[in-house]
Amino acid sequence: MKKQFTTGTLLIGMLFLGLNALAQDKNFYIFLCFGQSNMEGNAKFEPQDTVNVNSRFLVMEAVDCPNLNRTMGQWYTAVPPLCRCRTGLTPADYFGRELVANLPEKVRVGVINVAVGGCKIELFDKDHYEAYTANVPGWMKNFINEYGGNPYARLVEMAKLAQKDGVIKGILLHQGESNTGDTLWTQKVNIVYNNLLNDLKLKPKKVPLLAGETVNADQGGICASMNRIIATLPQTIKNAHVISSAGCSDAADNLHFNAAGYRALGKRYATQMLSLLGYKPAAVN
Repeated sequence: MKKQFTTGTLLIGMLFLGLNALAQDKNFYIFLCFGQSNMEGNAKFEPQDTVNVNSRFLVMEAVDCPNLNRTMGQWYTAVPPLCRCRTGLTPADYFGRELVANLPEKVRVGVINVAVGGCKIELFDKDHYEAYTANVPGWMKNFINEYGGNPYARLVEMAKLAQKDGVIKGILLHQGESNTGDTLWTQKVNIVYNNLLNDLKLKPKKVPLLAGETVNADQGGICASMNRIIATLPQTIKNAHVISSAGCSDAADNLHFNAAGYRALGKRYATQMLSLLGYKPAAVN
């Protein structure tokens, strides 16, 4: 009887291991997105952005959105908005669309977008965010509170759920406007990046950080000077890659991209990621 029990237990254990292995799809590529308003999505999405979204492109909702019939922690076809319930078009939208258009049919793409308009990178420093949030304006606190008061923790919480379904392949950042002129920005980003790697048990060589430039000087970007600092990020993070915003059209405030600008920038993030994944994408302007 003892032998039978041991054998049976072993078989049950092997069955559960098999089920767990099947639960995680190695062909489900997951990307974490974070930052401030240009990652949150400032431009209103247009009719062309809400149709023909490939079902292989998914978003995990990071907040409860009754207006969208979405629940936090669940996957949905990535029809905008991809950040919170009433945000706009983001670089993540056309990043994902471009990826699925160039990756094999067996590959799905999922994004998790946690971003807060107007925030400094300090908001995502898990050891110092409370000191930063103590002095932010009320409207920003409202955004932060949608993530339970701690956007970094919410991003990690959602990422851990996502790791049960697929594999994290990269991290997308668009932030810097609120840190314009901050020469310590690259070090602060490095802290957040390393915390994500450690908390999610990721290897830096396998998980690149893609960081987009602010609105370019060629569009009259009022924070364009920050791009000189962003350009130095690969000196601090070996697997960091800067995404050019040159020629990406912007809104009247010269701070945010317009819808066309987000589409172009998102495709550039995708072009870089596809190259890192070993694919040669179609040319993107």
